[in-house]
Amino acid sequence: MTRSERQDLIDQGLLLPLMEEFYTIQGEGFHKGTAAYFIRIGGCDVGCHWCDVKESWNAELHPPTETAKIVENAVKYSETIVVTGGEPLTWDMTELTKQLKAKGLQTHIETSGAYELTGEWDWICLSPKKMKLPTQKVYDKAHELKCIIFNKDDFRFAEEQAAKVNGDCILYLQPEWSKRDKMVPLIVDYVMANPKWKVSLQTHKYLNIP
Repeated sequence: MTRSERQDLIDQGLLLPLMEEFYTIQGEGFHKGTAAYFIRIGGCDVGCHWCDVKESWNAELHPPTETAKIVENAVKYSETIVVTGGEPLTWDMTELTKQLKAKGLQTHIETSGAYELTGEWDWICLSPKKMKLPTQKVYDKAHELKCIIFNKDDFRFAEEQAAKVNGDCILYLQPEWSKRDKMVPLIVDYVMANPKWKVSLQTHKYLNIP
């Protein structure tokens, strides 16, 4: 296969830069505590300095994998499939979700929303970042908004983002892991004063699972 032919398949979503795939317990947000199969797609240029998966940023490090093969693996494990990254919307998700839905699977995505929404999703977790804000369509379609609290200014940013999502979107504040001891008390106080918000924790890290 030539480089051009491979790029055409990537552009069509028939090949995706797969970083890893694993079966575990969803640790965050609305579906925490439920079993799910995670598909982590490489490639991200949003550049969060506190990102805990920086090895996902360079898509060139992760081999283009046949989408059909990814789906074939996923169907063995769970009815709930979580597509994450990196930033999965860097790539066209139409073919991946089409094939997952054809198998009767539930499709979830975790995204910064920085790129146009593609694919058919049963659940969209939007985690916006200051460096590259979400597109309007992702705001409109998001089922949950998960704002990461690294410092006090992130509460202001969270309120800005909450004003942009649809009225049914569930609102979460989640401490950045390295700052959790400092930020959790602030988040608790904030949610008690502003009960439209809920607390999200990275429970998988407390459970010591992927």
